[in-house]
Amino acid sequence: MQQENKELMENSECACHTKHTPRSEAQLKQLQNRLNRITGQLNGIGRMLEENRYCGDILTQVAAVESALQSFAYIILQEHMETCVIEEILNGNNEIMEEVIELVKKLK
Repeated sequence: MQQENKELMENSECACHTKHTPRSEAQLKQLQNRLNRITGQLNGIGRMLEENRYCGDILTQVAAVESALQSFAYIILQEHMETCVIEEILNGNNEIMEEVIELVKKLK
């Protein structure tokens, strides 16, 4: 039975994937602004390459993008835990914690 549940979870998506996470307009705007800044930073790195800029300067910008993207991911993870994960636990799905652990591992 446990093996069947594991296979079912591996073959199906988390319930959260079929739902929409409730976000206010303000939250959506903040997330989109962060993503737009990250996109701008990535485009800036592309321009730096085109201009054949100093490697150290490019690497500094890469580090900034990585940090910004990690911060963005942690915000999304926090939302996921405060909404989808709590909902699943309240519905009796304690296996959702396996998903959370895997997500955290991916973000390290």
